[in-house]
Amino acid sequence: MTTLKNDEIMSRLRTILVEELKVDEADITLESSYAEDLGADSIDIISLLMLLEEEFDCEIPDEEAVKLTTVSATIDYIRNRMLPQRGET
Repeated sequence: MTTLKNDEIMSRLRTILVEELKVDEADITLESSYAEDLGADSIDIISLLMLLEEEFDCEIPDEEAVKLTTVSATIDYIRNRMLPQRGET
């Protein structure tokens, strides 16, 4: 079973954030908060979660989704919880 590396997850996440939030790629760091640093409102965040589920072929439970407030938290979640469960071939 293969999992994605942080760099690949960050690249895919960065693409989604640039397209969805219309932010400059240089403004996206591991410490970036979706709401505070990238200007996402609640509707943006719901949309981001849906795009993440589609991009990474998974379902993010509501109780986990509320914890994904930063880029690093999202990368950690994808790496540690979603991808190992579904695996990649």
